[in-house]
Amino acid sequence: MTGIAVLDTLKVVTDTLSHTAAKSGDSGWIMHHVMDGKTIDFAPFGEFHVPQLPIIFGIDITPTKHVFFMWLAAIILIAVMTFVARSYKKSLIPKKFANFFEIIIVFVRDEIAKPTIGNSYEKFTPYLLSVFFFILFGNFLGLLPYSSTFTSNIGITATLAVFTFVMTQFGGIRQNGFFHYWKGLIPHGIPVWLLPLMIPVEFLGLLTKPFALAIRLFANMLAGHTVILALIGLIFFMKTIFVAPVSVGFALFIYLLEILVALVQAYVFTMLSSLFIGMAVHQDH
Repeated sequence: MTGIAVLDTLKVVTDTLSHTAAKSGDSGWIMHHVMDGKTIDFAPFGEFHVPQLPIIFGIDITPTKHVFFMWLAAIILIAVMTFVARSYKKSLIPKKFANFFEIIIVFVRDEIAKPTIGNSYEKFTPYLLSVFFFILFGNFLGLLPYSSTFTSNIGITATLAVFTFVMTQFGGIRQNGFFHYWKGLIPHGIPVWLLPLMIPVEFLGLLTKPFALAIRLFANMLAGHTVILALIGLIFFMKTIFVAPVSVGFALFIYLLEILVALVQAYVFTMLSSLFIGMAVHQDH
């Protein structure tokens, strides 16, 4: 992302904050921008309200702004990967755009999946690549003007963590067998009288792994955007233009840092997912 694009984004953010702060008159506008909702802000041009869909069996199926941008990220991801795959049909040697994505794909395969999972890494590489690029596209999409970061939604990060949990149990059971896998969760050689204590502890240990995945991604993405909004909001809280250079300068620094965080969080989630799968697959090692 170029410096001009960053400054344009900060200008849009500043216009949005001034519009929202003037309308609300309190600090609730920060939560309004970072949390989910059924309106998409296009300040100072107005707001887009998502049309209300029918309630089915007591469930409101109207998509929120996080769901909208999640669908958008999925569509962009499918389109990009389709283009990359078709480029290999024309030539076995990738060029330009396809070559860039091949570097990332090879990195995830050789530096994440293969070292942590071992010989059976090829079975899980498609899932790890899907998770990595989905989170990456979502993180970067949230840095664009008028967009929203759906990876700062605990519901979405928890769902991704559940997928990793299912893949982990699937890999462990497939490699070790159903009974041997669950039996292997209990440390060898412990006294029988400790089993009533160890079984719940080990079961909770299984649940803490996806919980940590969900909270880590959610908290890191939410924190960065909250800090940016709070820094720019100082201009309106203090009601003076003299604080603007400091606020915008620090917000620009955090925004550039968010670009690095977007990459790191996609890598960390994928790395930990691969590590958990590898631990389940190679249970006896």
